Amino acid sequence: MPYHADLNATRYSFPSLKVLLARASPERSGDVLAGLAADGPLERIAAQHALADVALGDFLQDVLEVGGDSVTDLIMAQHDAAAFAPVAALSVGALRDWLLDPATTGADLAALAPGLTPEMVAAVSKIMRAQDLIAVAAKVEVVTRFRSTIGLSGRMSTRNQPNHPTDDSRGIALSALDGLLMGAGDAVIGVNPATDSLPDYIRICEVLEAIRTQLDIPTQSCCLGHVTTALAAMAAGAPVDLVFQSVAGSQKANEGFGITLAMLDEAAEAVAGLGRAPPGAHLMYFETGQGAALSAGAHHGMDQQTMETRAYAVARRYRPLLVNSVVGFIGPEYLADGKQIIRAGLEDHFCGKLLGLPMGVDVCYTNHSFADQEDMDILLTALAAAGVNFVITVPGADDIMLNYQSLSFHDAQFIRQTLGRPPAPEFAAWMVANGIGVPGVSQPSLAAALGRVRLPGS
Repeated sequence: MPYHADLNATRYSFPSLKVLLARASPERSGDVLAGLAADGPLERIAAQHALADVALGDFLQDVLEVGGDSVTDLIMAQHDAAAFAPVAALSVGALRDWLLDPATTGADLAALAPGLTPEMVAAVSKIMRAQDLIAVAAKVEVVTRFRSTIGLSGRMSTRNQPNHPTDDSRGIALSALDGLLMGAGDAVIGVNPATDSLPDYIRICEVLEAIRTQLDIPTQSCCLGHVTTALAAMAAGAPVDLVFQSVAGSQKANEGFGITLAMLDEAAEAVAGLGRAPPGAHLMYFETGQGAALSAGAHHGMDQQTMETRAYAVARRYRPLLVNSVVGFIGPEYLADGKQIIRAGLEDHFCGKLLGLPMGVDVCYTNHSFADQEDMDILLTALAAAGVNFVITVPGADDIMLNYQSLSFHDAQFIRQTLGRPPAPEFAAWMVANGIGVPGVSQPSLAAALGRVRLPGS
């Protein structure tokens, strides 16, 4: 059905909800590249006005207009009519007002999450300013557990990312220990492997397991290889804590990643069967990012932010320990500059939290983007205010394997010290017990810590 808005004596018409969502999106280069963006600020404002008047029930009809898409089927199967009932009569604009109402609590939002579809959440985000996205996300507490408890209000966890360009075991260990001595790694110690070979995957898991067990760290580790490699590694007896996979918002985009929902189901069952975690622990880890579906030609005419939010339906199927948007990683073709990256990071965090996910963000950009570390400072601080579950940290903010800029271990310390966001309680206690970051207590040197760890094969 068509949607209309009158602005400055001009009538703007949008032939479908899909088009309306795209035109209402804050400006970003990916939508321009795809020919989906508004033709200027007036059409964008008109689309936002029209979108605010759309009934939430319209999103249960034909948003994507794609038949036979497993993600669309999953979204409809996940929809909980009883949870949706309190807001079923609202428009998108009225939902925004309800979310921002001080009387609406985090418990209210948690109860609503199963009733919301990704398209509803994406829609309301498009008519919210940055402070709105922060204020609502800050109400939501999504807590997950393995060896550490992640997502408690007033805390911020970190992923310690010790990538190495050749997956050298000692290089990974040095980088991981550097981060640990800065208090990084309570969410996960996670390595992106330089290759996706099975022997490499197993060796990295063994290196991370040696560090964790010999230093008795209350955290979990992950080699971020493809889910098929993880399945083979688990079958071979590798010490796998978390199964990782990048996911996207359409079946075609996920097929581009070489995955299906059935494959993820198999992996979730396999990792649970290892018995490495306490009962009820969360065992999956997913990454997403605006532009993934567009870059694969699998966006079906949908704007990149709405497609990103649809990926969260895939993630929440598996009760993950961690989910994060790698917000600026794909490049300026999709998020051109610091302003677009900041906006996208706040959107992704808000949308994931509102859908009930333990949402983190890789605050990052590529070297050919019009962005810099000051933009990342702003996004990091805004996300901390919004209650982000975790962020990703690397030595010196420079990932020497993936060749992009992220956050440093010191950046996380800045948030801990200025905004009072300690790590997970179990990890914080481990730090105190080991004299890490404790005033008046000499911190162990990197050499001393390394000397206590015996790596596999050494």
